[in-house]
Amino acid sequence: MNTRDSNFSLEDHLVAGLPQPEGRFSGYPKYNFIGGHNDPGCIPSDGLAAAAVSVLERDGKALAMYGLGLGGAGYPPLREFVARKLSRRSPGVVSADDVLITSGSSQGVDLVNRLLVSKGDTVIIEEYAWAGALNRARAAGVEIVGAPLDAGGIRMDALEAKLADLQGRGITPKYIYTVPTIQNPTGSVLSLERRLQLIDLSRRFNVPIFEDECYADLTWTMDAPPTLYALAPSQVVHIGSFSKSLSPALRVAYVVADWAILGRMLNFRTEVGALDQMIVSEFFTSHYDSHMATLTKSLQNKLTVMTEALEKEFGTSVEIWKPEGGIFVWVQFPDHIDVRSFTASGQEAGIAFNPGPEWTTSPEDGKNFMRLCFALPDEETIRNGIAELARVCFEATGLPPRSSNKSRATD
Repeated sequence: MNTRDSNFSLEDHLVAGLPQPEGRFSGYPKYNFIGGHNDPGCIPSDGLAAAAVSVLERDGKALAMYGLGLGGAGYPPLREFVARKLSRRSPGVVSADDVLITSGSSQGVDLVNRLLVSKGDTVIIEEYAWAGALNRARAAGVEIVGAPLDAGGIRMDALEAKLADLQGRGITPKYIYTVPTIQNPTGSVLSLERRLQLIDLSRRFNVPIFEDECYADLTWTMDAPPTLYALAPSQVVHIGSFSKSLSPALRVAYVVADWAILGRMLNFRTEVGALDQMIVSEFFTSHYDSHMATLTKSLQNKLTVMTEALEKEFGTSVEIWKPEGGIFVWVQFPDHIDVRSFTASGQEAGIAFNPGPEWTTSPEDGKNFMRLCFALPDEETIRNGIAELARVCFEATGLPPRSSNKSRATD
């Protein structure tokens, strides 16, 4: 018997202001340059399978207990690995007791916001920033102040001016959010000099630093300076992730902070997949260096392919913010171009890219930018996709006037 009441709808009882439902997933587009996907050819399937067998044979019986019977902070061997990994850049600063495992870095952002901000507060976020951090801050009802950037990361003179202006109005921001190593989306690395200046500003204006280091393992042009946490543990909450260094699907990340912070986060954190933690720990304890060498080499090759394709197809019509690592390219068009004008036509042509307004503190200031992820597609797909992107862009905006050294006006 059908007991469904045709006059009753759960949808009528939803709270006001919710977004429209997502469409049903029907697969990714042919030229997929969005999101933080990884390189499929560098997923160490055999190594992960062997790690799973090894760790289950040794510790599998612990799966009978919540938290593996080892407390709520996460699988101890994984927390110890995180401490060792971070200590390479700053020996002796981080111990396993300073590490809390989370379900992706997004959970880390939620936990920091839960502890530090309330509706109506003010936070400072880099003017070009991860959409997830921006969206979560907006959902929390806070005022976002953008920190100006250049090719070297946050401009400390501009940040000091922002902090002084806020102080003059009686406002103390709840944190300064920064991605200092492989900034998302620009790909810059904050120098040690600027890191020390940032620590000084944090102390002088009594504003904590929220450090997001999710891409720090993916540098290839330089050795990254010490983390901000290592330079001033009492002033910094640090998050990191294995999504970009291993697999985004595994959803394993971490927060590093004083126990006064981590212990309170445990009140709100949902359980993290125990088997995922065990596998990541087992694999990376033995294969971290070799895996990162393989992955970063592949990513650097793909970046070269993408930048060459952009230069070939767009020429001087765009400026490429060449990253010092990571998986993204930040592309700047002339000021009069709005990339949203060809987002829909791009989708119709099987092209997906991240429009700049989604990645900026002031959306209209980002209208002439786009973010392209080069990790997922293979090299041929990158070349073909950028050529198709140039065609779609020209039809909408008249740029680029030439591609492959050929005028488009004659096409």
